[in-house]
Amino acid sequence: MPKNTLNFHRQQIRTARVQQEHLILDSLVNDYGLSFKQRQLAEQTANELVSDIRSQNNPGLMEVFLAEYGLSTDEGIALMCLAEALLRVPDNKTIDELIEDKIVASSWGEHKGKSSSSLVNAATWGLMFTGKILDEAAEAKVARTLKGTIKRLGEPVVRLAVKRAMQQMGHQFVLGESIEAAIKRGKHSEQKGYTYSYDMLGEAALTQADADKYLASYKHAITRLSEGASDAEPRNNPGISIKLSALHPRYESTQSKRVENELVPRVLALAQQCKRGNIGLNIDAEEAERLDISLDVIQSVLSHHSLSDWDGFGVVVQAYNKSASYVLDWLYCLAESLQRKIMVRLVKGAYWDSEIKRAQVEGMTFFPVFTRKKATDVSYLCCANKMLAMSDRIYPQFATHNANSIAAILAMAPQHVNYEFQRL
Repeated sequence: MPKNTLNFHRQQIRTARVQQEHLILDSLVNDYGLSFKQRQLAEQTANELVSDIRSQNNPGLMEVFLAEYGLSTDEGIALMCLAEALLRVPDNKTIDELIEDKIVASSWGEHKGKSSSSLVNAATWGLMFTGKILDEAAEAKVARTLKGTIKRLGEPVVRLAVKRAMQQMGHQFVLGESIEAAIKRGKHSEQKGYTYSYDMLGEAALTQADADKYLASYKHAITRLSEGASDAEPRNNPGISIKLSALHPRYESTQSKRVENELVPRVLALAQQCKRGNIGLNIDAEEAERLDISLDVIQSVLSHHSLSDWDGFGVVVQAYNKSASYVLDWLYCLAESLQRKIMVRLVKGAYWDSEIKRAQVEGMTFFPVFTRKKATDVSYLCCANKMLAMSDRIYPQFATHNANSIAAILAMAPQHVNYEFQRL
């Protein structure tokens, strides 16, 4: 098979899915790893960034929570899950079940009294109390006075406190329940120079009615966002991310014909609407098993003649996928063949647990994703370096909250390359 063709790169993507991860990492590091000088500069810059943030006198509630719990602990992960999920929980029974699922096994007591914020300390006590309430076997470890307080206040009071704390944290990441509310709340940051790409939470079309609802929501959001598009470059205006699985109830490889006939026209219509409104459209990432059919849809839509003079089309690539680097090759080859420039948002990945479990259920010899966080970190930086070398066809968008990742990209990026950082 001839190299540097779309079919060649697609085969590399499929092969990487079942390849040993150390072979992929060795190749990535050899071709796109940071030099010693770049690593030194990145370490210095990262330290400066962290020191500057920590020296600020007015950290928000989220910064205080993250300073105490971080995102590398079970407690930090549980907090993030609650912060996002509680915004959409419909009833008290589900709230109780969610809190029980996320909190009971965590070591909240280890954080007791360690934060400089009285609010964080109070929330830590509340989380610890709730954990002990829901885990009867651990109650013996709680002092009698604490048990008395819980008994006096009752579970509903404690759970309400946890819910309110998590909702406050969730507001850091969720701008609003509607596109109108999100746009209104985002205006303050836009005045500081920020640009938003709006994502909708909870997309999952199980029926055609679901798909129709999400299509209507996307169309409405694009209409509203287009009203604020004032720059000639789509990437400098507000944008939107869409999930293909939200637009078709049978978005799966076994339904490729239906997807081509029914889903592609829907995505094309949204892309055409974004082009008319001069805003960006990102195709969000899905599970690894849907990657192949996702690329089919992307190719069909991007190749349509009506989008030939539009640079607002974007794709999200997950670095924890072993095939991420090869996906970049395929996207670059596609853009080059169409004489186009596209946006690519590099993220670390969002479905790791389910990817691992699905691979186990299917009896796969190797997982489609990297099994260690440090491997994903290496993949992210190497893919970032690769994207920076593809800037003639790819506009790099780096989504990360990691100071070391940001510093490494700053160290790798040539001065003539335009790119952006994105954060939640």
